[in-house]
Amino acid sequence: MIAGRATPDGTAAFADASPADARNYSNAQGLTVSNVGIGTYLGEADEQTDLAVEAAVKASVGAGVNVIDTAINYRAQRAERSVGRAVAALAREAEGGGGGGPSAPREALFVSTKNGYVTHDAEAPGGFWEQVKEQYTDTGIMGEGDMSSGYHCMTARFLDDQLERSRRNLGLECIDLLYLHNAAEGQLRDRGRGAFMDALASAFEAYERQRRAGRIAFYGMATWECFRAEPGSPQHLSLADVAGIAAEASGEGESGHGLAFVQMPLNMHYGEALLRRGQPPGGGGGGGGGAAVSALEAARGLGIGVFASAPLMQGRLLAPGVMPEFLGIASPAARALQLVRSAPGVTAALVGQKSAEHAAENLSVMGMPPIPPEEFGALVASLVASPPRAGGG
Repeated sequence: MIAGRATPDGTAAFADASPADARNYSNAQGLTVSNVGIGTYLGEADEQTDLAVEAAVKASVGAGVNVIDTAINYRAQRAERSVGRAVAALAREAEGGGGGGPSAPREALFVSTKNGYVTHDAEAPGGFWEQVKEQYTDTGIMGEGDMSSGYHCMTARFLDDQLERSRRNLGLECIDLLYLHNAAEGQLRDRGRGAFMDALASAFEAYERQRRAGRIAFYGMATWECFRAEPGSPQHLSLADVAGIAAEASGEGESGHGLAFVQMPLNMHYGEALLRRGQPPGGGGGGGGGAAVSALEAARGLGIGVFASAPLMQGRLLAPGVMPEFLGIASPAARALQLVRSAPGVTAALVGQKSAEHAAENLSVMGMPPIPPEEFGALVASLVASPPRAGGG
């Protein structure tokens, strides 16, 4: 395994040497991170996709991206392994490997993964249920009732096991950010709110133990709906409540916990994280006073970074006539990324890319600065007045 983790000095040196516009980096928990990151969600569980993901990670790093996002269930563990091989190759090149390609030492790269969904291993024998029985139930890692109807498990025993698998897949001693993956979406309907919150506390306690052991640097929640849902929705969660659970789990209060980032979708069609005022004010407690704020505002108030997923809506925003034109940016993909990464409170927009052509198009935004805050609000207001046709009609 590669030792180390992303460091303040390592990430700052990467940004200083980057070909990207210097304004495309910001401070996140003391680290200098790019406001575009590479995601690794889609694709077949085959060798051709493995090679494409490895090449896309290297191309992204070469363009100045130092945020890499994956998950243990993406392509049934092959996505993590592809990322691991790319990171190892970048580190070898930085040490003088002589290949002439992109390079980056371990301490320059911010690598995140996710666990919670029950997954099989596409490179191991046996089907899904055969592997679940052999690897999880027969070994006692999962017991009766541990897995939800959404194929999700968040017991400490299971999460510990998954972290070890992720560390091996990635070849990293320490993972910079470990997300609990779609916990509310995968568990809340089955458990009920009280039992879910108890399970969330147990999961955070497990992550705090792993943080103290040096196996992860930070943890968070990768979500789809819960932080941008309407208040009163069965799926709604208060980010302030979740931060309070992390503070209690750490035993060190608000300033000592490792819940540092969340992930949620944000794009031209899913604008709730920016526009819906459905969260209590950041730092205001679960139901504290003050007007409701957006999820991005709540996160800022709590000192929690936000990684925006699905900025291209998995390609559907790229259909002809969907993305309105603005700021003279020719590429619809670049327009979509420029909008999302410029939203106040967004740490980085995470974009999946595998072909060299798509990577070049997406990464073109690294050569331009984000939209200034004083211009962003006016642009969003104009776009809200004329929303896109999701999916191209």
